[in-house]
Amino acid sequence: MIQSHSGCRAFFNTLIFAVAICAVSADPSIAQPSNGSLLLTHARVLDERGEAWLNDHSILIENHRISAIAPDGKIRMPANCKSIDLARACVLPGLIDLHTHLLLHPYNEAPWDDQVLKESLEFRTIRATTAARATLESGFTTIRELGTEGGAYADVALRDAIASGLIPGPRIFAVTRAIVATGCYGPQSLDRRWDGPRGAEEATGVDEVRRIVRRQIAAGADWIKFYADYHRRSGAPVTATFSEEEMLAIVDEAHTAGLKVAAHAGSAEGIRRAVVAGVSTIEHGYEAKDEVLITMRDRKVVLCPTLAAVEAYETYEGWKPGQQEPERLRQAKDTFRRALKIGVPIACGSDAGVFPHGANAREIELMVECGMTPAQSIRAATISAAAVLDRQSDLGRLSAGFIADLIVVRDDPLRAVSSLRMPIMVIANGRIAVDRR
Repeated sequence: MIQSHSGCRAFFNTLIFAVAICAVSADPSIAQPSNGSLLLTHARVLDERGEAWLNDHSILIENHRISAIAPDGKIRMPANCKSIDLARACVLPGLIDLHTHLLLHPYNEAPWDDQVLKESLEFRTIRATTAARATLESGFTTIRELGTEGGAYADVALRDAIASGLIPGPRIFAVTRAIVATGCYGPQSLDRRWDGPRGAEEATGVDEVRRIVRRQIAAGADWIKFYADYHRRSGAPVTATFSEEEMLAIVDEAHTAGLKVAAHAGSAEGIRRAVVAGVSTIEHGYEAKDEVLITMRDRKVVLCPTLAAVEAYETYEGWKPGQQEPERLRQAKDTFRRALKIGVPIACGSDAGVFPHGANAREIELMVECGMTPAQSIRAATISAAAVLDRQSDLGRLSAGFIADLIVVRDDPLRAVSSLRMPIMVIANGRIAVDRR
């Protein structure tokens, strides 16, 4: 067990550096940063609203940012600039997933309890570096990492290692351990006589939740996440866990420090309490009532639906696409449709880790299947997601001055979002991470 935050960071920085050496040796074109300029020509560029294509346009990238977007031939090419002819391929902003768990891997490979209890912290962190790389290579250039699930503060080390260029991966917004009510989270397979690893940090009472929020912020959290509900023992129904007073204290302490709050909430009462407390996002939201969805709309509380995770759970239990949908999946899709109709703001959050990292675009496909237009689903993974992160001024759009995070796909995703599954090029922070042309 790591005994201090500073010790944890030092340990992981050393570990990530060792892994980074292997990553750089394996593929220098991905790991080595570059400040050089890049001109992409003959492209179909998604407009700033995310609704239409600017045909036969060029994009100039300089110093990690988009310097100019203009019709072909209208941009003066700087000296020593590399030019790439995209042959009318489609260029979009880098995608954003607001709900991932890099330290988890699919539950059909190993149950969640076994991952938390039996896999070493070192092994889980090394695995997470490969998950980060798969996420980036799939076109997701930014993620909000919503809890290490027993992995201490490894997400902070991953975030910093990626930001410093040690390993390839998406830009990470970290929450560290997440917060749960005492006795209301797993693993639940241990004899209760023993205190074993927990999937999140436990707290009871207003004073204690404030203390833990402060501790997680000091450890490097960019966001705070808490569990508004959970089943209190194996086989029990999901119920609200933290009181309204405790939730209000969590949100107030985070807001005082300038951080926003995400709430895991699936039950009607858990969702209601979290919305009243002032959270910025509801994760899952499967049992939300219409009156609470209306409140979310009015308060601009964003829903991250995690439809792909529900689908994955059902496939692990034997359901196959084409068969009658299980009740849990039908309910999640129905809630999404009601939220969309009511006008709740929705952003892409997939819960990757439950299913394979790199398959994050399945969430976008499911949002379309449940009633979004392709343009709306792409905005949910770009413009809307960037706004949730308070980065709407430099992420989520293709515009001069914005960070050069972008993806290139062969076919038109405004017609079929499935084309997002295999980008032929990924540029992250102004440098080419993937080139499959």
